[in-house]
Amino acid sequence: MEHATMTACPAPAEVGIFSPATSTRRRHLLGLEGLMRDRIVALLDAAARYRERLRAGRFASDALRGFAVCNAFFEDSTRTRISFELAEQRLGAFHVTFGEAGTSLNKGETLLDTLRVVTSMRVDIVVIRHRSAGAPHYLANNLDASVVNAGDGEHEHPTQGLLDLMTLRDAWHGRFEGRRIAIVGDIAHSRVARSAMVGLEAMGASVTVCGPATLMPADVEALGCDVAPTIEDALEGADAVMALRLQRERMERGLLPSSGEYARVWGVNARRVKRMKPDAVVMHPGPMNRGIEITPDVADDGRSVVFDQTANGIAVRCAVLAWCATGDAGAVA
Repeated sequence: MEHATMTACPAPAEVGIFSPATSTRRRHLLGLEGLMRDRIVALLDAAARYRERLRAGRFASDALRGFAVCNAFFEDSTRTRISFELAEQRLGAFHVTFGEAGTSLNKGETLLDTLRVVTSMRVDIVVIRHRSAGAPHYLANNLDASVVNAGDGEHEHPTQGLLDLMTLRDAWHGRFEGRRIAIVGDIAHSRVARSAMVGLEAMGASVTVCGPATLMPADVEALGCDVAPTIEDALEGADAVMALRLQRERMERGLLPSSGEYARVWGVNARRVKRMKPDAVVMHPGPMNRGIEITPDVADDGRSVVFDQTANGIAVRCAVLAWCATGDAGAVA
């Protein structure tokens, strides 16, 4: 598959399900869309058990002992890449990480051929982060390896969605029904928002989105959310708020007048947070642009669970990797 042939359309429906792809006998996590609630709960339960082991300073498990994992990251990443690498280490896997720079892709080789070479070295799981939506699904149907989506274009970021659900399950004491979260910012380009929305809908929570009209997809309601005209309306009575990272390229493309204007109209600040319920929490997928999407006092306030999200990422990725490798829920216990 050449980079030029990739399209930005969403991956096919139900690609999130842990099931064999059409051309292999492997298990994959390509998105949360299509995952049933009981499957999500099982993953969250497994992640919670891993978290307890990790907090106790113990090796998570040996579920991946003898397995080899390749982390193929074709976009910049710090949190996600390190989190996957640590999860792989905690599970006893052999792992290697590479990106586009310095690889045969720069010599004209296709993405598929590059990863076929990698998997021919007896790699069992490929964790892929790619700028093109649908790239993980394409690879899942053409590689003899399990594929885990670590973020594909503007489609999904399923492990981020799972760690967000884990964080909210803690904050909401296990109850999603009747809860509502506001997601603020660049909804149109956010794979984090998409995974959060489909995951929360599956768990029974409701989502309200808001942001500049230039960063709001026209058919956003089709994802099962409501649209608020202002951030004040979105936060009124909410159980949580998630501020999305604002990419500076949006201003360069003329979609926003300035970062200062965005902060004034859409920034999550202390005055706006007071509109939420007293026990509501503040989230951000990171990295945070302090003073733009979120003010420093809110980011560091007791309501903030931003660093809990990061910590939960390792446990969630342990659960996902173990399940893909073994297909046995008992393997993640």
